[in-house]
Amino acid sequence: MEAKEKLSRFDLTMIVVGLVIGMGIFKTAATAAKASLDPKMFFLAWILGGFIALCGALTYAEIGSRFPVVGGYFRIFSYAYHPSIAFSINCIILISNASSLSAVALIGSEYINHIFFGVNATADTQIYISFFAIVLFYGVNLLGLKISAHTQNVLMIIKILMLLALISALFIPSAHYSGKPFTPATTYHFMDWIKALGVTLIAVSFTYGGYQQTINFGNEVKRPAQNIPKGIFAGIAIIIALYLLVNFSYYKTLGFEGLQNSTEIATLVTEKIFGATGGKVFSVLLFLSVLAYVNVLLLSNPRVMYAMSEDGVLPGIFKKKSKKKEVLFMSLTTFTILCIIILFFAKTFDRILSFTIFLDCFGMATSAGAIFMLRKKTKHLDGTGIYKMKFYPVIPILFIIAYSFVGISIAIDKPSTALTGIGVLAAFMLIYFLTHSQRDKKKPS
Repeated sequence: MEAKEKLSRFDLTMIVVGLVIGMGIFKTAATAAKASLDPKMFFLAWILGGFIALCGALTYAEIGSRFPVVGGYFRIFSYAYHPSIAFSINCIILISNASSLSAVALIGSEYINHIFFGVNATADTQIYISFFAIVLFYGVNLLGLKISAHTQNVLMIIKILMLLALISALFIPSAHYSGKPFTPATTYHFMDWIKALGVTLIAVSFTYGGYQQTINFGNEVKRPAQNIPKGIFAGIAIIIALYLLVNFSYYKTLGFEGLQNSTEIATLVTEKIFGATGGKVFSVLLFLSVLAYVNVLLLSNPRVMYAMSEDGVLPGIFKKKSKKKEVLFMSLTTFTILCIIILFFAKTFDRILSFTIFLDCFGMATSAGAIFMLRKKTKHLDGTGIYKMKFYPVIPILFIIAYSFVGISIAIDKPSTALTGIGVLAAFMLIYFLTHSQRDKKKPS
């Protein structure tokens, strides 16, 4: 029998880079700068975000190596905790993904809003552009059209070229900011500094998201004990370097106050380099990248709902497929409606961002905590060639503390958002026990 193909260290490095670099860097830099007290805090937050991502990626890699199952989070949560927690957190992750889709759609629509509507561009027109993008690719997915690997490669090339275009501003003196250097308006106490850092990390965490998908590759890497940590470290190092360079380019071109008060930061930078036409071309390219991201999430998340339906934790209707195209109509429609509800309920990127990251704090902390259970339950796998992280339990503990800190920061800054997130989690727990108690009653004795 032919041996199963395995991922090389380079493959894993590129996967990590591809999973993390999305659309956030074109928006969240301004959000993070607005929350920061000074440039030092701003850049420190991006370095800390990279370190947290490294801790998380290594933790998830070992979880995936110890428990390599199809179905990812749900089956891992069920094994390490309880099916009710698995159901609740998995639903939370679906809502978080729907929120991310809406947030990214808003990023893209913000960049082309003025191109379509000019002086009449408003927050409402931005929402309608986002709505159009979601509905458009809902229709595309109903036709059974899947994004090919070629399309994804082209998308990645576009993203890298956009990042390099932004970084190139560092080498063009005429594009540099020539105003007064930033000076804080007042002095701050230590607790003010801690609170501001926590709020800054909300936006940074969103931009570094995606590495948690390494949970799916722990058992698919050649020589995992050597290649997983090196591949992940190399991938995160590349991401940190790119993010710091892009942010330094923003800072060098717009100044810190300009970065704090701007929205379409990437367009402003490219306009300084390539002129107004170049800025418009950049905006259109960015929107195209957003559309592809929307399509990917509409393609993948209904399949998570399908897997949950197969396991009996969602009604059987969610695994039904259309006869001709085998489209998961009910799952796709439900997820699309969820995205649209979040879009019109939250309306702004900042509100969606806080809600998304607060939900992520639950998912990230509890999923990383599964490593403690798995180490006990799969002790017999030690020494069999699986990946086993060094500095355990320091790495997962630091990761859990970091996301707990971000979650607490959101609760302090936006308590209504935190209460909504807690309410959603409690509602899913209640739904699980109510539905399963009814099933137990129907079972023959």
